[in-house]
Amino acid sequence: MVAHGTVANILKKHGIEPSPQRNRQTNWKEFLSRHWELLVAADFFTVEVWTRRGLQRFLVLFFIDLSSRRVKIAGIRAKANGLWMSQIGRNQSDPIDGLFVGKRYLIHDRDPLFTAEFLEMLADIGIQSVKLPPCSPNLNAYAERFVRTIKESCLDRLILFGEGSLRKAIREFVAHYHLERNHQGLGNRLITPQAIPTESNGTIQRRQRLGGMLNYYHRAA
Repeated sequence: MVAHGTVANILKKHGIEPSPQRNRQTNWKEFLSRHWELLVAADFFTVEVWTRRGLQRFLVLFFIDLSSRRVKIAGIRAKANGLWMSQIGRNQSDPIDGLFVGKRYLIHDRDPLFTAEFLEMLADIGIQSVKLPPCSPNLNAYAERFVRTIKESCLDRLILFGEGSLRKAIREFVAHYHLERNHQGLGNRLITPQAIPTESNGTIQRRQRLGGMLNYYHRAA
């Protein structure tokens, strides 16, 4: 016999409600808390860039692992279509290096670029699509916050000339975001801390990116 208290503790540990409440509808907060380690969110944002043809708008697709806040820029393109999305699906569903290794759910909005073929490709590797209701950016808050961060801290402060400058700016910001930027949602820690002494009597040094627009301060060893 297993004590009732033991059963209750096991259910609580795994986020499972007691049987009288198990049939009620799960709200969004409960869904996130129960599947936190298995969730990836996706979203698009646009950036305007000066090119030889004048001002041109580029579309950026990214994925964010909700538990670690790690971001993957999946693609940047001026004219996106279903074939482009299918290629991204193949890249990210790689069983060794793909973003979805160990994941189960993809949260995304109703953008038509999330095509049936793209979602079927993910379903084949066990990734379930969680399509958000229309006009509900608050339900994809972590992805929306990343968009706000990269624009306010980087892209909106630059005049970009050509696709190459856009790609460089995004690449540098994502490296800063992972390696050098503290995240309050992670206890003010870095996503990917480097082997830099945190306690030292050395002089304070500054690491710069994009001409000093992004800065990271640390003590010398």
